[in-house]
Amino acid sequence: MRGRNQGKQRAARMTEFTIVGISGNLTRPSKTRALVGEILRQASSLVAARTELYDVIDAGPELGTTVQRAGAPAGPERIFSAIERADALVVASPVFKASYTGLFKHLFDLLDPKVLEGRPILVAATAGSDRHALVLEHQFRPLFAFFRASVLPIGIYAINADFEADGAPNKGLIEQIAPAAEQLVAALAGSARACEPGATIVRVA
Repeated sequence: MRGRNQGKQRAARMTEFTIVGISGNLTRPSKTRALVGEILRQASSLVAARTELYDVIDAGPELGTTVQRAGAPAGPERIFSAIERADALVVASPVFKASYTGLFKHLFDLLDPKVLEGRPILVAATAGSDRHALVLEHQFRPLFAFFRASVLPIGIYAINADFEADGAPNKGLIEQIAPAAEQLVAALAGSARACEPGATIVRVA
């Protein structure tokens, strides 16, 4: 009986998962949004979870003039609240001059340093070529390490050639996303598979 109750409790907990995706792109549609959307789609196919996807432009022009979390305007507040209540995050940005977009960074600058502690986070980036392939290690991981988040060992870096003409992820990228989605779900479930040492950047051959 005890085992049955524990199983029911685990099943109930699984239905409560919320995975929030943040795209740092300043336009819509975008390859970055398409990448995050595909990650969310695959993750939600593996576990009972509700997904939400935001672009930084959803915060509106007020984001750039917001200087503190408290009393933030409605646009930024909506995204702040989504990040703070998420069970896991998928964060991505296009790469400009070897880094994420300024508004993407500003969005996280305004959060309390403790709000993401222990939270599973999958990092991803899009760029025109392999020239910025180390951006996940040099920019994304240090940012979320500061928050003491649980940044997954796997990360996704996609270039223009990884997308179809309409901006959708191509077959190769979709296949490469699969292990990242699995690892994100494993982290949500508290699996040791999500805590393997080392870092792997997924690239389409």
